[in-house]
Formats: sequence, C-alpha cells, structure tokens
Amino acid sequence: MTRLFNDPADFADEALAGFCDAHEIYVRQVPGGVVRRTRPGVPRVAVLAGGGSGHYPAFAGIVGAGFASGAVVGNIFTSPSAQQAYSVAKAADSGAGVIFTYGNYAGDVMNFAMASERLAAEGIGVENVIVTDDIASASADEIDKRRGIAGDFIVFKVMGAAAEAGENLAEVVRVGRKANDNTRTIGTAFQGCTFPGADDRLFSLEKGSMALGLGIHGEPGLHDTVMPTAAALGAELVQRVLVETPEGVGTRIAVLLNGLGSSKLEELFVLWRTVAPLLREAGYTLVAPEVGELVTSLDMAGVSLTVTWLDEELEPLWVAPAETPAFRRGYIAATTNAGAADNADIEVQDAPAESTEESRHFAQRCVAALGVARSTLHDAESMLGDLDAIAGDGDHGRGMVRGIDAAYSAAVYAVQRGGGAESTLAAAGDAWGDRAGGTSGVLWGAGLRALGEALGNSDQPSAEQMGAGVDAFSSRLLELGKAEPGDKTMMDAIVPFAKTLNDGIRGGSSLIDAWISAAAVASQAAEATSSLRPKRGRARPLAEKSLGTPDPGAISLGLIVTALGEHLVHYSTQEENL
Repeated sequence: MTRLFNDPADFADEALAGFCDAHEIYVRQVPGGVVRRTRPGVPRVAVLAGGGSGHYPAFAGIVGAGFASGAVVGNIFTSPSAQQAYSVAKAADSGAGVIFTYGNYAGDVMNFAMASERLAAEGIGVENVIVTDDIASASADEIDKRRGIAGDFIVFKVMGAAAEAGENLAEVVRVGRKANDNTRTIGTAFQGCTFPGADDRLFSLEKGSMALGLGIHGEPGLHDTVMPTAAALGAELVQRVLVETPEGVGTRIAVLLNGLGSSKLEELFVLWRTVAPLLREAGYTLVAPEVGELVTSLDMAGVSLTVTWLDEELEPLWVAPAETPAFRRGYIAATTNAGAADNADIEVQDAPAESTEESRHFAQRCVAALGVARSTLHDAESMLGDLDAIAGDGDHGRGMVRGIDAAYSAAVYAVQRGGGAESTLAAAGDAWGDRAGGTSGVLWGAGLRALGEALGNSDQPSAEQMGAGVDAFSSRLLELGKAEPGDKTMMDAIVPFAKTLNDGIRGGSSLIDAWISAAAVASQAAEATSSLRPKRGRARPLAEKSLGTPDPGAISLGLIVTALGEHLVHYSTQEENL
C-alpha cells in the first residue's frame, strides 16, 4: 500500500519535486518533467523518455549521462500532456533535435504526436520511437499493437548511449527501433497496486494464485493461474519469451529480470537462479544482465522478464557507461554546463482574442456549464475509477477530475480577461489536456477547443451553431483517437449524441429538447458498451475481463451531457421567471 502522501491528487507532483531536490546534481525540474542538470557543450540529440508516474526509476531516474536527456512525467499511470512534452523538449534541445520515446499507449501516442507537430513547426528536428515489447498484449502478427513495458529500459539505454556518442537524429532513431524490434517481455503479478489515498488495490488475486501477462499500470493480467514455485515460474517466463525469438538474431542477449514494486530483491535472485541457467542452456551468452526494480508499478507485487537480442552494433550501446540517479554503469567524465537559458521555464499567457458582448455573455454560460460538469465528475470520481480498474489502470475518475478542475479554472480566468466563447472554451480545453494527460485528457482538451473554434467569439450561438459545434467536438475526437463506434471507447457515446442532437434540431426541436433526447441516447449507448470487447486502449489486451463492464470514458461522457441537459432546463426556467 502507498502510505506516505499529503493530498493524493498532489502525490505525483510532490514526488517529482522531492526527487529533483534529492538528485539536484543530476537533474533540474522544468514544467512537465526533468532534464539533465548540465547541457552538452556541443549540439547533441536529446533522448526524452516519457510516461506516467508510478514507475520509478522509470522515467525520471534514468535521466543522466549515457542515458536519457530528459523525462516527460505525467500523473500516476497517465500519459503526459502535449504541453508537458513540448516544454521538456524545449528545455532539453541543444540544437541537434529531440526524440520522444515511450510505451505504446494511446494517450502517449497522441500527446507526443501533437507535441512533435508543434516542435517541427518551429524548425526543431523531432522523431518518436515507440516501444512494443509486451508479448502478452497482442499476437506476433500484430506487434505494432503491443504495449511497451519493462523493455522500455533497454531501448532507452541503447538510444541514450548512441546520442552520447554523438550520433545524429536519424541514427539514434534507427538503433532505437532496431533495439525495440529485438526486445520481448513477459510479466506476472502476485498482487495489485494501491493508488495513494485509495482504500483497496486496483485488483486482488485469490490466495495462492498469480496473474500472467500484466502491464505496468496496475491493470490485471490476461489470466489467473495457480502460483507456481520460483523454478516453475522461471521456466515458464523463459519459455514464453524464447518462443518469440526474432528471426536472424544471434546468441548474445541483454536480460532484465525486473521487480514491479514490492517483490524483494532476494526473491528476484531466487528466480534468477532458474532463469539464467535456462537461458544459457538454450545457447545464449548473457551480456551485462540486470536484476532489480527498474520499471515498477507503484507497490505491485510481481516480476517481468525482458530479453533483447544483441549484435555487434547494439551490444556496445547496451554496455556503454551511464550515470543517472537510479542507474550507473562504468565511468563517464563530467560535462560542462553551457549556461543555456531555462527557456522552458517561461510561460506566456496569450491575450484573449477580440470578442463581442454577446459572445462574452455566452462564455459566462460556458463557465457555468463547466461548473456543472465539474460537480458531476467529482461526484462520480470513485465510480469511474472502479469501472476503469476492471480492465484498465483505475485512473479515469482521477484524470477526469484533474482535467475538469483545470478547465474550469482556465475558463474563469479567460472570462475575467474578456474572452468570448471561443477563447474561453479553447483555454479550458488546453488546460484540460495539459493537466489531465492520458487519452481522455487529450481527447476532451482537443474536443473543447474544436467546439470553441466552431462557436467563435462573435455571436451568441443558435441551436444550429451549437449542433455544428458538437459535431466539431465529435469529429476531432474521431480524428485523434482513431476509434469508431463499436470499439468500446467514448466514441460509442459521443457519435450517437452528436447525431441525435443535430437530427432533433434539424427536425424543429428546441436545443433543450434535442439535447435531452441526445443525452438519453448517449447514456444508453454508454451502458450498452458493457457487451463490447475493447479494440483500443489499455483495456484491449483484457477484452474478456472487460465484458459485462461499460467503458468508463463513454460513461463519463454520458454523465456530463445528461447533467448539462438538466442544467439547460434549469437555466431556461430561471430566465422565464425573470
């Protein structure tokens, strides 16, 4: 259990601040994460590891010479926002370009892609290397759909060493992708982890059992089985990894036996006593193996086995020196600080675009609507988290609350500065995406911005304009998320909501009547996702466990639009009584 915290919502931020203070000779904190304390004396590619908190020493703990140049750090088990990624990249860039590298999760992919577009528009060289080492999360025919778990560590190390050696952007990307192609991981859990402030673990196992094929975000394994002896477990892990041996590889391998948070080192050594001989008996030479906690999942009890097949190019990069707060190998001479300005520490608030009095009045109504959504999500936080824990990481409720809190505050500030509907909703969307992170964060943030852009800053929108705005919201989500109705995501609720709303308005219904009808359809569609198997996101590998449980993203959207419908009725009644 995670016992030491103040406000659970601040746990990740406070942990990062404490880490940076304890390791100030290695790192400095910037908005969105950390970068190396010293900058290279000559331009050098910046390798930026990224992901949610809760995995220490990944990702901030591997920032240092010979490894990562920086880490983009999201909330617990939640992808960082696009703004966080952009901010860290600006602080770490020394003129040779940046590489975002991270596990294959929808929120990470979307947020880092958006940050990359912004950096590229400014003329900064930027690439993404996505890790897909988890053999349990998809078949060999769908490797591109696999998650990134403990194999992150080896891939990041190879890239960091290549960058340290002065290789250019394209070359660092090439060896990183090569290392990923040669990396396989299988994991198992003996007990779930506990969020700070939570009463229960994200999942529990029956006594004497274990879950095989878990990820690193507290989600359950793919199936439960009887807890074996260490020898039997070691044999199964080795067998499952070696079955996935890539074609054409040699016999020299990097091996990582990783603890997930509360498995003692002594236990790992007992397991290694089986793993190492079996790998050697299979004809392999183990090169600089690592046994320890390197990619964790809060206090989860469990282990994972990672193998990377090396060659004459990858091996020197794997064994190259590194010095970071959590990982040290060999010796690296100290580098000098080039004295560059901490440009990522400067945040500029844009003035709201010019707006009319009518739009400013409507912006106040938008703030009130966000306040309704805020109350709704706070009331539903625990329920949404419980839903998400069935086949996910249990963070949906907390992520939505963080997002709406930030969105509401940003909207209030925009109105105070004279913002119209577009400026207010755009500010709310940007704040939601930045604070919440994750898949739902980037989708809600981008959706609110699209809604604002459709409404503009000039007029109080008509029912038809509101319908067009909701269409813009829905279309932006479809474009970003790449999901469709039936994939068991929030698309299953927003698409029928937008269609029903616009059909009602075109048919002559008032906005209120059309909205209430559409909200009922969205809520029914959200509940109906309980019969679907997820095809996107972290729940996809746990499709069977997800059956019978509705998608939390669809449910939260249904709750919000239903509450907003009730708010419209209440607001209309108040105006009639004036």
